[in-house]
Formats: sequence, C-alpha cells, structure tokens
Amino acid sequence: MAGITDRPFRNLCRDYGAGLAISEMVSSNPALRKNKRTLLKADHSGENGLRSVQILGTDPLQMAEAARFNEQRGADIIDINMGCPAKKVCAVAAGSALLKNETLVAQILDAVVNAVEIPVTLKIRTGWDLSNRNALTIAKLAENSGIAALSIHGRTRACKFNGEAEYETIKKVKQHVNIPIIANGDIDSPEKASFVLNYTKADAIMIGRGAQGQPWIFKQLQQYLAGENYSRPSANSIHNTIMLHLDHLYSFYGDNCGVRMARKHIGWYFKNLGIANEQTRKLYETTSPKQQTALLTISLDSFLNDNPA
Repeated sequence: MAGITDRPFRNLCRDYGAGLAISEMVSSNPALRKNKRTLLKADHSGENGLRSVQILGTDPLQMAEAARFNEQRGADIIDINMGCPAKKVCAVAAGSALLKNETLVAQILDAVVNAVEIPVTLKIRTGWDLSNRNALTIAKLAENSGIAALSIHGRTRACKFNGEAEYETIKKVKQHVNIPIIANGDIDSPEKASFVLNYTKADAIMIGRGAQGQPWIFKQLQQYLAGENYSRPSANSIHNTIMLHLDHLYSFYGDNCGVRMARKHIGWYFKNLGIANEQTRKLYETTSPKQQTALLTISLDSFLNDNPA
C-alpha cells in the first residue's frame, strides 16, 4: 500500500504477528532507482523476518533490472504489482492495467523470475472489469513462469475499492493451479479472515486496509484461528502502540515529514477506536512532533479511560 507500508508500519505489523510484510510499490524506472523516496520505500534496515520488495512497471527489461537491484540490496522476495487500481498507475498501463495484456504479463513474469535467485511472487486482481475476469489465465501464466505464490484481490481493476470483494474467482483459481494462493480483499476481522480461508481454500490471506488503525488484527486472527477468545488490546497497550508508531515515523522520516505521515495513521486509529473526528483537527494542524504527541495523549487517554475494553 503506497504511503502506508513503510518500515515503521511493517515492523509494527510484524510485532503483532504478521507472517510477511511487503514494501510499498517501488517503480522499476531506472531514473528513479536511487531517488531518496524510492530508496526509503524499500528500506529494510534492521527488519526481522523475510524482506519482500514490491516492484511496479511495464517494461520486462526494466522490471528484471529492478528485481536484481533490490536483490542486491537485501530483498529476500520480489513481489510484482499487477493489482494496483490507482488512476496514475493504470494511466501508464502499469499495475492492474497490465491484466489487459496477457502477452506482456507473461514476458514480465519470465524476465523477473529469470533475473534473480530469490522467490518472485505476484499480486493481481480478478480481472480488468466484470466482463473480463481473467485471473485464472493469469494464474496459469504465473505458474508456468515459476512464480512462487499468487495473491488475488477479489475485485476487478474497474471496481477499484467500490462494492464488496468477491471470493468465487479466488476459489476457482485455487482449484486449478498448484502454486500457493493468497486471498485478499475486505478482510478486516478475524471472523472474516476465517470465512475467506474456509470458502476459498486459499493457502493464506493478505490483509491491507484492514490493518490500518488496528495492527493488532494479526494477533487477534492468530488467537481466533487457534480457537481462543480474542479482544481489543488494553488501553495501555493501545496507547503504547500508537506512541511507538509515531516515534518510529519521526525517526524514519525526520520531524517535519514524520508529523505529516503520522496524521493519516492517527486518523485511522481514531476511526477504529470510535474517537470523534473533531478531536483530530488540531492534531492535523501541528507540525511539531512534541505537540502532536501531547495532543494525541490528551485525546487518547480521555477516550481510553472511558472505554477501557
């Protein structure tokens, strides 16, 4: 997720039990390869666990070069993005727009897989639009090219994030290919995760937007699937998690950029907890880490003291 799955957020999700955390999508354009923002997106310094870097592009040669570059920088997995529905991405025929060109998809997959020694995974949607769900065709191309695992979001590119994700296509793909299938889309609770796993028979699930404002969902999911009761973390745990997240954002981006990056995460935390929107206004206006954390503490402690469970 662009602008979200940076190193601070990946580490936080891992701390709560996420098995794999994938980087923001990184452009394969060689002119941007050593750009500061591009390097930050794939910065895995000090991370524990497997390091997966997601690359984006339309040129097989550039994608292969980008894969090699990130392998040399320490990536353990290369993930190819053919699922992003963003207009600016699809406008250059990248992301989920590639699903319209199956020949080019095969060329990119072959080029990237053959360029590196590490596993290559692929993320797609169910197709271009509701009349053209070609996920099964793409899945077979992926399997033939040597893709190690395939993640499928249960919407087409045309759907963007509207409506509800459907899982029938994912179930169908799982029945017809032998590579691991990872189900994705609208998974925002342990109960929903369990349903999707049981219905699609997928090998794993991927949680994206469902982790925004509640990174503890991964621990809750593990507890639920193990047959244990789960609950929201304690007020003290939530407070410490959010403060730690902000501190890592300030350290990673610097004070000014860190404060800006923190705003959206604060908004998601507050939305998940049910804190009124008017309490976020001053938090969005400040440019000081010290003031931002002070204001956050006031709003958060007041709410959590009244709603401890």
